[in-house]
Amino acid sequence: MSKLHYSVLLKESIDGLNINENGIYVDATMGYAGHSEEIQKRLKRGRLFAFDEDADAIEYGTNKFSGDKNITIIHSNFVNLKEELKKYDIEKIDGIIFDLGLSSPEIDNKERGFSFMQDATLDMRMDKRNKKSALTVVNEYPYEELINIFYKYGEEKFTKPIAKNIVNSRPINTTLELVDVIKKAVPVKYFNTHHPERRIFQSIRIEVNDELKVLEDVLPDAIEMLNKGGRISVITFHSLEDRIVKQTFKKYSEVDEIYKGMPNISDEHKPKLKIINKKPILPSDKEIKENSRSKSAKLRIAERL
Repeated sequence: MSKLHYSVLLKESIDGLNINENGIYVDATMGYAGHSEEIQKRLKRGRLFAFDEDADAIEYGTNKFSGDKNITIIHSNFVNLKEELKKYDIEKIDGIIFDLGLSSPEIDNKERGFSFMQDATLDMRMDKRNKKSALTVVNEYPYEELINIFYKYGEEKFTKPIAKNIVNSRPINTTLELVDVIKKAVPVKYFNTHHPERRIFQSIRIEVNDELKVLEDVLPDAIEMLNKGGRISVITFHSLEDRIVKQTFKKYSEVDEIYKGMPNISDEHKPKLKIINKKPILPSDKEIKENSRSKSAKLRIAERL
């Protein structure tokens, strides 16, 4: 399988949806259609709605599924799940998958400015219609705000000296310029062994695309839209995302503390989810060997009660 089409935990995540061949499904992060294609194979009269905010992915998916009337491609961030599906008179679904990693083409295309290993203009926008880019964050955010995002989204030890050096080195226009600024702000041994540039780039990307906020917002909507027995599969790639998914699933799978022990709990306050796998499903050694980018992936699956 080429890197272009490589979808992490493909079989596990789609098997986890327990697909009904006549059901309605959503791929919230179509990318280059690996998960969408696998869902499509298992549908007969069912429908698939595939979301992506990346114009390149939309073009790819549109061409790939050209002529398939059961697949609808939607150029939008998945945070707009409810309102976009309402346009098609869809209020309930039988399953949804989120693959929260960057697609290989986004990383490998240096012009997108996601990689700290290739020189390009700082960008990092998943949706090119977004006005805020990495250039905005790096060159316009005040020192205190940079500290906040590097600590919160990157959990970086040398947040303050890195933020200070960024402010003092402005303007910073390219990815490798930023890597050099980070390198000069930390001890040489730390840079070579801990790679803070990885965490700083992650922090900036999360900020540019508001990734954690949209995830927090969409999960309750997705859970509410699921039919009874419908499932949600979520693949995360770092601890901050995984924590949000884990806590959201936990919240919806338990009775609120206020109502615990009461003899007659109304349906409104009963658990809405059953967690399918208590511990996250991880990629196999074989998958990690085939695609090193999969090594941090975690899959959590839950079912609507």
